[in-house]
Amino acid sequence: QVQLVESGGGLVQAGGSLRLSCAASGRTFSTYDMGWFRQAPGKEREFVAVQSWSGVVTYYADSVKGRFTISRDNAKNTVALQMNSLKPEDTAVYYCAARKTYYTDYALAARYDYWGQGTQVTVSS
Repeated sequence: QVQLVESGGGLVQAGGSLRLSCAASGRTFSTYDMGWFRQAPGKEREFVAVQSWSGVVTYYADSVKGRFTISRDNAKNTVALQMNSLKPEDTAVYYCAARKTYYTDYALAARYDYWGQGTQVTVSS
């Protein structure tokens, strides 16, 4: 069983930065792929970023590539999402997600078994 808690959301002006954190607890954390998803009001949940348990595989949605950076610290059981050059369209509830490591389907929400409660990110123009 894995429990995830996100933090770091807030309000920021366009062009600003935020750093989200996800604290994980439970067994086998180091063998879990960790991802970030987001959901804006009236829209479907979408993939943002993921890093495999080994850190070797890292993927980003095209909409955030070059602006967001995902990282994990297995010693501290945390996963972070550094968000720079934020845009109003980044406004959403951001969710941390985890799954037992697998070699494909990193961007599919249905493949993830554990989810945090979400943290609100609001970017004003």
